[in-house]
Amino acid sequence: MKKIILPLLITISQICLGQKKEVGPTGRSFSGIYPHLAMYNNEGECGTGAVVPWAGRLWVITYGPHLPFGSSDKLYEITPDLKQIIRDESIGGTPANRMIHQESNQLFIGPYAIDAQRNIRTIPYSVMPGRHTGNARHLTDPTGKIYYGTMEEGFYEVDVKTLTPKLLYQDGNVRVKKGEDTSFNSETSLLPGAHGKGLYSGQGVMVYSNNGESGPEALKQFDIKSGSLSEWDGKSWKLVRRNQFVEVTGPGGIYGNKNPAKDAIWATGWDHKSVLLGVRDQGKWTFFRLPKASHSYDGAHGWNTEWPRIRDIGTSTKPDYLMTMHGLFWKFPATFTSENTAGIRPRTAYLKVIGDFARWNNQLVFGCDDSAQKEFLNKRNAKGGIEGPGQSNSNLWFTPLHQPDLLGPNTAEGAVWLNESVKADEISEPFLFSGWAQRSAWVQNHGEQAITLTFEVDKTGNNKWQRLTSLTLAAGEAANLGFATQDSGEWVRVRSDKDTRVTAHFSYSATEKRNISADKIFKGLTAVTRSETSGGLIYGLGKDQRKLGMVAQHYVKGTSTDVGYYELSAEMKLEPQTKPDDTRFIKDKFAITEKVVTLDESSALIVDEKGRRWRLPLGDQSFSQLTNDAALRICREVATERDLLNCHGTFYELPAENADGYAKIRPVASHHFRINDYASYRGLLILTGIDIDQALSNEHIIVSDDKKAAVWAGAIDDLWKLGKPTGQGGPWKNARVEAGVPSDPYLIGFYNQRNLKLSHRSSAAVTFTIEADPVGDGSWMKFKEVTVAPGDTFHFDFAKNFQARWIRFKASKNCEATAFLQYK
Repeated sequence: MKKIILPLLITISQICLGQKKEVGPTGRSFSGIYPHLAMYNNEGECGTGAVVPWAGRLWVITYGPHLPFGSSDKLYEITPDLKQIIRDESIGGTPANRMIHQESNQLFIGPYAIDAQRNIRTIPYSVMPGRHTGNARHLTDPTGKIYYGTMEEGFYEVDVKTLTPKLLYQDGNVRVKKGEDTSFNSETSLLPGAHGKGLYSGQGVMVYSNNGESGPEALKQFDIKSGSLSEWDGKSWKLVRRNQFVEVTGPGGIYGNKNPAKDAIWATGWDHKSVLLGVRDQGKWTFFRLPKASHSYDGAHGWNTEWPRIRDIGTSTKPDYLMTMHGLFWKFPATFTSENTAGIRPRTAYLKVIGDFARWNNQLVFGCDDSAQKEFLNKRNAKGGIEGPGQSNSNLWFTPLHQPDLLGPNTAEGAVWLNESVKADEISEPFLFSGWAQRSAWVQNHGEQAITLTFEVDKTGNNKWQRLTSLTLAAGEAANLGFATQDSGEWVRVRSDKDTRVTAHFSYSATEKRNISADKIFKGLTAVTRSETSGGLIYGLGKDQRKLGMVAQHYVKGTSTDVGYYELSAEMKLEPQTKPDDTRFIKDKFAITEKVVTLDESSALIVDEKGRRWRLPLGDQSFSQLTNDAALRICREVATERDLLNCHGTFYELPAENADGYAKIRPVASHHFRINDYASYRGLLILTGIDIDQALSNEHIIVSDDKKAAVWAGAIDDLWKLGKPTGQGGPWKNARVEAGVPSDPYLIGFYNQRNLKLSHRSSAAVTFTIEADPVGDGSWMKFKEVTVAPGDTFHFDFAKNFQARWIRFKASKNCEATAFLQYK
């Protein structure tokens, strides 16, 4: 590939110790989130691109959504006593790069270079345009130069002394600006993909990851070909793999590898089947697969992932690598190579959208993407015409070092093959096998002849494989294979003895440690059995007001009465205001959508934008009186491009429609509270629906001085503490059923104590076929077939290691049938 080198016409700006604004002293914390540290911009999104401890301070940059030539975003300096300093040198943009260059003793973060005395130099976008996404050590002059990479395939080498950039490959935004190119992954682009992410170097190459695709298809379909992993040897580019990739790093992390010739390079990515993990050592790439906890990160455009990381959160003498990927915290071994793969373990699931994190002052600090004014493609009928917040903002989340072990269950699933052609004796990529209490596999032979599938395990992660088990499947046959505790191994892989089409999907679940009781931090939320509550509609105000507006309301059953307009400040004071325009705006634009779901005796039915029907369990029957009127918010975005669904007493993580929406829904927690509205503000989750008399002793609840309005404030990941998911119901209750016609899908995944009752009203025996969809893509597999005599009821307790996302039923003849499931 021909290099493009342009003359440098503009000098570098150099300003020392400039300061714009200082915010402090330390304010009040809610679950580790300090409202006074919130970061705002004037763009459609305000994500946190990088969080780096350096020179006795914490340095943070924010980014807007597509701003390759600068923006209103800032560089922040956080003092040890949590004062926030906004630096005058700020030029914004969409940066997420960071690297500490040890030889020059500088932190490179975004377009800034910061020395050990906190002097800051800025490289203008006029000389280095693009959305800066990564830095890497130079291949031939690591002492004097570093690389910059942009999201649209712009590459520069920068002199660490003069900060003079030399153009290697021109950024795609510049090509568009010149009218040369209108598509970032067209034939004129440098590499496949449209959304660059990670950059790292070693073993004689610079590695670049890309996690998105352009074009209308990528905005709607999550499973098309997208993204790429590529490497450059200083002269030409090589495509390594055509999948979506994000993080690229190694054991040297933010500093670069200490022994670049031999140290491993790691890359994380995904496809529609599972998470991908690549390692480059001994001059070659080797790939592995891991399960996904969340599908909110899917989307062929790549927008939903932000910047997953692998970072050392240990000490100088005891490294401890933490990986974030698809909604799960992972323990990652510093020694990971293609021949030493032991030690990757799931920790717990999270809901925050995390852009970067670091260890600072013996805490973890997560930089998040909390509230996007634009909401992008995340629209759906369940939200009605509701708008995003008036101004984009995000915050930092300070937690104990062991917080990654304290959140949601690490239940996860993924496939090596999904209804795809496989050659005889072709071996699947290794899939992680260790780290979960319960494990099973769903397999199906989509071919026209019988096959034998053999499972093999790598016991210790040394690439030595041995047979675990085999099973034979007739043409079209499916099976659910449970693994025992003694079926140990770091990795598992599968092979077929014949050419065929096959699915091999693994489902892993954690031991649920929660009970059905809510944590004390929720004391003061109104019980659903109460007929009255202090609620209100809430909205993050725009126009740089940086407050939360609330139309406070007194609810009696489903009837509300306005009691005033209030605003929540950065100091978390809830005070009455006289603003009739804001009051009207909130009541008009943020009215709670009615009849989002259809309730019957046994389930909540949702019909999505594609016309697909989904049924969810019911909670406390008191919710039935409130769910379909204007008393309870059902759906709202509470983290960038992520919705929360609050349906009949259960909060669900709901992926965007371009990430397959309801098909990949995940229950977070069940509750017994009459939660009226919810939204994000300054990195916090805000809830309304307060029993003020019970709330005064709870530090998470802010009550106005006149005792007429109140809100709950905490972290979105506090929701795990509401209680484990429970519910009851089913797709049929005394329903008229036609022979062979399947029921609607009913959610069964992520619950831990599940039992089934099947009955019918018929004069003859009826055979019921129970089918499961482990993936959520409509791949139904027969799980069990049972015959129920007239007047009898079939009782069945699902095994602990049974895990599938959806379940449905078929009857052998016309009848009235009931399929009732209880999740305790």
